[in-house]
Amino acid sequence: MASALPSPATRNRLLSALPRVVLAQLWPELTRVELALREVLHEAGKPIAFVLFPETICVSMLAYMEDGDAAEVGIIGRDGVVGLAVLLGGERDDLEAMMQNQGTALRMEAGALRETLDAHPVLRSLLLRYALVHHTQVARTAACNAHHSIEQRFARWLLISHDAVEGDTFPMRQEFLSMMLGVRRAGISSAAAGLRRAGMIDYGSGQMTVTDRPGLERVGCECYGTARRASDRLFGLPDGARGLQRA
Repeated sequence: MASALPSPATRNRLLSALPRVVLAQLWPELTRVELALREVLHEAGKPIAFVLFPETICVSMLAYMEDGDAAEVGIIGRDGVVGLAVLLGGERDDLEAMMQNQGTALRMEAGALRETLDAHPVLRSLLLRYALVHHTQVARTAACNAHHSIEQRFARWLLISHDAVEGDTFPMRQEFLSMMLGVRRAGISSAAAGLRRAGMIDYGSGQMTVTDRPGLERVGCECYGTARRASDRLFGLPDGARGLQRA
């Protein structure tokens, strides 16, 4: 469902970082849309019709195997944009973009973005810098999956997802998280139970709640902090700052 935009105001941090005059010029090309849990925003190998600037959504970037199994290689929230292939000159992506939760995003036609990038170098520069930040996250995901425990990877995933959504509670089922992390469900169950006993999370009825974020940061590995600092620098914040305001 789409809605008209009364004025240039958004919770997407990339768009908010633009000069007001540039955002005002982009505004007529943007449409706010409501998106559903597990909705596929673009399929692997198919043309990308729209790019989306998340506001209250969390998007998983999935790599599929020939046998149909999938693994999450990146997460995009309100500090990013879905459809980076368009920015980088492509028409399609080998990854699938799928919603982790229900929420809103600002949508722009892929063709309109291409034209806008030529007209507004400041937008092109900002989005290219974000592409580097996303690359850092994807690279750290690969390193993390190879070297760190399930509990550390689980904590890192929770922190990234917590950054991307509003509030402390978001939809989550263990079978979905098993696919996201590429591990057996029994491993997820064990890690979740340990974090719950420590008072860091609570879960039930398909919902996950972060109850002790500092605790999760202590349990998690260095991979979260590395990617987070890259995001902080994108928005002009010093290393170690908390770049995403959760207000």
